[in-house]
Amino acid sequence: MKNWKFVMASTILGSSVLLGACGGNTAQQGSSEGSSESEAAQLEGEVSGDGSSTVAPIMEGIVEEYAGVQPNVQVTVGVSGTGGGFEKFIQGETDFSNASRPIKEEEVKSLEDAGIDYTEFLLAYDGLSIVVSKENDWVEDLTVEDLKKLWVEDGTTKKWSDINPEWPDEEVVFYAPGTDSGTFDYFNEVILEEEDIVSAATLSEDDNVLVQGIQADPNAIGFFGYAYYQANQDTLKVVKINGVEPTNETIESGEYSPLSRPLFTYANNTSAAEEEQVYDFLQYTLENAGEMAEAVGYVALPQEEYDKGLSDLEALKQ
Repeated sequence: MKNWKFVMASTILGSSVLLGACGGNTAQQGSSEGSSESEAAQLEGEVSGDGSSTVAPIMEGIVEEYAGVQPNVQVTVGVSGTGGGFEKFIQGETDFSNASRPIKEEEVKSLEDAGIDYTEFLLAYDGLSIVVSKENDWVEDLTVEDLKKLWVEDGTTKKWSDINPEWPDEEVVFYAPGTDSGTFDYFNEVILEEEDIVSAATLSEDDNVLVQGIQADPNAIGFFGYAYYQANQDTLKVVKINGVEPTNETIESGEYSPLSRPLFTYANNTSAAEEEQVYDFLQYTLENAGEMAEAVGYVALPQEEYDKGLSDLEALKQ
């Protein structure tokens, strides 16, 4: 497999909104040994996806590498956020939908109403990372209660000294994913507990906007997926939560709680069963997701999870 650390860096710096590639079968590559049967003949056609910007680094690497396996298959993947991706999935516009949270009950109902059957596939683990600027030399550790006090709208002007009187009497500057983001939904559930986010927050579906805003302001704080912190750790400082720093080990073990979470893609069963290029791309994704996750800064699942996903995918053709 190629060095996708470089791909990850260029993805984040370039603020890529659409991932597109012609992927093709000329030879078996990387860790995708198990897909030789489906790649024995060249395929043609299109595969479309959308969804989470958190999942985007994994999917971009896979799309790029698939380009060396199936050159006549056009794969496009938008990054309109988990919620935005599900909207397109429900409309039947996409073959798969990337998500940084589990599908919601109302989305399940909408898919049922639309007559769309789907399968959930796990891709990797993420640790939602709370970050500040490298210039911030006072914040090292926050509790979940500190986060709630900072981020819940209560009609006051939030200052660092509200958390610790020894910290600067300076207004906190907030950056957060947009409301269509699964990362926003997850933070809303486990930290805000469904209360309103602080009204002063700058919200963006583009994690690169958040990175750049936090980098530039010592009074800023924000959150996004672990891979975006990893790619920018020279200019950002990650904050421990309840004394635990997000690392591959603490994310996989669940010790980094409550901000460790799985990442998903959801497949349209009909597309996967009836369109060979869609099935092939999903198979390639599951075969390579673990290695790609590690390459771009996330945490791979145990191999048995990928094996289960491949079995579930194969069952769609039966």
